[in-house]
Amino acid sequence: MVAGGKRSGQVVAWLNRAEWDQVIEYLYSRDSKLQRYALDRISAWKSRYGSSTPLAVECTEALMQCKLQDEAGETSSSELVLSYGLALVRFVNLITERKQKTVAVSLRRLASEMNIPEWIVNLRHDLTHRKLPTLAWCRKGCEFVLEWLRQQYWNRQLGNSVVDNWVVDPQEEEEANDEAKIQDELKQKELYDKARELLTSFEKEQFQVLMEQKLVSKAKRFWNTPTPEIEWILSQVKKHVLDNREVVVDVLLDDGFLIPTEEQLKCLNIDCPEFVDLSNPGIPRTFCRFWQPLLKCLHSQYFTPVLLEKLFTELKLCCDTSGLRIQYVTGWITEILAANAKAGKRLKGLSRSQKIKRSMWQLFLFQCPLDWHDLLESCLAAPCQATPHLLQQILTDMDSPLPISTQQKLLQLCSIYIQEPGSFSVSDFPIGHGQLPVYTVENLQMKSGIESPKELADTEFRKNIEPLMIPTSGEEMVQAVNLEILSERIQALEGSVWQICTDQIAWKDYPLGKIPGQKEDPNCLLVDSYTLMPVLQQSKTEENLDDFNTAFSTTGLPCADSEGLWWTQSDLYRLKAGLKLF
Repeated sequence: MVAGGKRSGQVVAWLNRAEWDQVIEYLYSRDSKLQRYALDRISAWKSRYGSSTPLAVECTEALMQCKLQDEAGETSSSELVLSYGLALVRFVNLITERKQKTVAVSLRRLASEMNIPEWIVNLRHDLTHRKLPTLAWCRKGCEFVLEWLRQQYWNRQLGNSVVDNWVVDPQEEEEANDEAKIQDELKQKELYDKARELLTSFEKEQFQVLMEQKLVSKAKRFWNTPTPEIEWILSQVKKHVLDNREVVVDVLLDDGFLIPTEEQLKCLNIDCPEFVDLSNPGIPRTFCRFWQPLLKCLHSQYFTPVLLEKLFTELKLCCDTSGLRIQYVTGWITEILAANAKAGKRLKGLSRSQKIKRSMWQLFLFQCPLDWHDLLESCLAAPCQATPHLLQQILTDMDSPLPISTQQKLLQLCSIYIQEPGSFSVSDFPIGHGQLPVYTVENLQMKSGIESPKELADTEFRKNIEPLMIPTSGEEMVQAVNLEILSERIQALEGSVWQICTDQIAWKDYPLGKIPGQKEDPNCLLVDSYTLMPVLQQSKTEENLDDFNTAFSTTGLPCADSEGLWWTQSDLYRLKAGLKLF
């Protein structure tokens, strides 16, 4: 049938408007027989609608079936809780899903916009993620949702064409999404500007305190106690962080805050090095004390892990650069990890004044639990010259340390990955001499204390040639030595298909398996002519077969004379028949 006459042209599943009104009346009556009749009619509608059944009709049917099942008294309470729970969870999910925008909006916010109270959302959350609620709470939720559906859906259809008023026109939905996106962007910009204003005020107040204390004291330790203005700013920043921690962290990592500018460093009398050494990152003490009140105030399980995550993300973006940004990003990671590891630990032998002084300048007063595996992955995802130091720090501070062998392998792989050409030496590796990594034959010989063939050749050559050499210039001497070695190698390869390349070629520019002038087409590597010769065309003497069998036996593979799997002579023959030689 068509709902609403010529005006709307909406095809519906019910016979006419009278049937629709009858189903509404029977659903919300007190008579269970009438309610069952209404559910039968809805079941017929669903068979006609298929997957296009209006969501409100489907949710009403599910909840009403639970209610009738409960009133019949033939079902256990645990089964009723599960039935009610499924119907309530589907209601909240299906009804709010249509209102979800391109930018994800929280379920509570969507429910609030649709006049669904928060306790219904909490009930759905308990049913999904926590301990199941009691049957009484499920009945209460069912009664409320049925009444909500009656007011928000069924009654609204009485004066309009009978359609699902949650179905939104695609163009209208797109326009609504665009508008919501613009509103979210404006809100984010407003929050960003507010956070930047607060942090700028903190910086100005800290610099003001610095200037005042410089006038009255020549001591280098400033900011001993926060001023009332600083305490007020910190309270405002803390409130701002509760709802917008990511925004505050983004502002902190802008230039001019945790990442200082050259002008700020000059004001703090901090040298700006021309060359940044990232092998041992850290933050100058003065700059660390400048930001210590803020970081100490915000330190929590809610804020510090997010700050570390953003620092590693920033490190990944700037790991191929140099300058103040990468220096202070790696420095703050080191300082935060070290301060969190030391926080809460008591040192014996300190006087009361020393303890007070220590707590005053400590970056953090208590330890915050961190997701060490996420930090480890973030660290490995941002390789730079500081990575070995940061990796060692994480591996040391982990609550559940990895096995020593795994730690050493990670450190070795990290050192290999970040090395520059010619900068890596096995002797420089931060592990014991007995545990030197083996990457080449020379490494293996160095580990075992044996001289490499190259060292032996050089030693022998020096013994033979040095007494005969006439002192010449350094360049001529090197050339003479190189020619002597070259002639020896040519003699050694005499009669072989291999030849010594005497051309001046930068072999470092060519990957393994490729030579200068080689074409990109791999067909150039094919020989002009070749023949295939089956192995069995060779001499098939009994001796060869015996040697073949003996080879299998000596290598530990099962044969006809060994235990385990038994291979017959015919099996070996078939294996050999399948082999071919070029």
